[in-house]
Amino acid sequence: MATPDFVLALREKVGHAPLWMSGVTAVVVEEGSGALLLVRRADTDAWTPVTGIIDPGEEPAVAGAREVLEEAGIIAQAERLVDVRTLPPITYANGDQVQFLDLCFLFTARSGQAPYPADGENEEAIWADPSDLPALNDRFREQIALSLSGEQAARFRQ
Repeated sequence: MATPDFVLALREKVGHAPLWMSGVTAVVVEEGSGALLLVRRADTDAWTPVTGIIDPGEEPAVAGAREVLEEAGIIAQAERLVDVRTLPPITYANGDQVQFLDLCFLFTARSGQAPYPADGENEEAIWADPSDLPALNDRFREQIALSLSGEQAARFRQ
């Protein structure tokens, strides 16, 4: 995963100390087919929805659309906020510590083209049938289920 410049600048000041970061998960549905956009990450080989870091001052839904375009070449429109959760702390191999506030949005694809690994962060990008998804971790399975549930209210953890 490419580290944003603002994070690199912060790391110069704080070293490996924990950073509180805002992130976005984009559950993207292909209009018409109902297929889901999934990417296979280059760093972990795991299948996931598109995820990314929100830039300082960036609106979260705009960040999600930007990440979808950057990572899979798909133009997508945010429909609603689905889930808000704090993820467990992470320590990367280089010692950097981070914890994310994750905002999950449901998006509709608007470009009508085939997804592709657009920025090198992913090995593959596909439209997947929701009833036949590749292996996903529990968080992403839950966020996809919430996104497809039709429930309009966002889920907030307590």
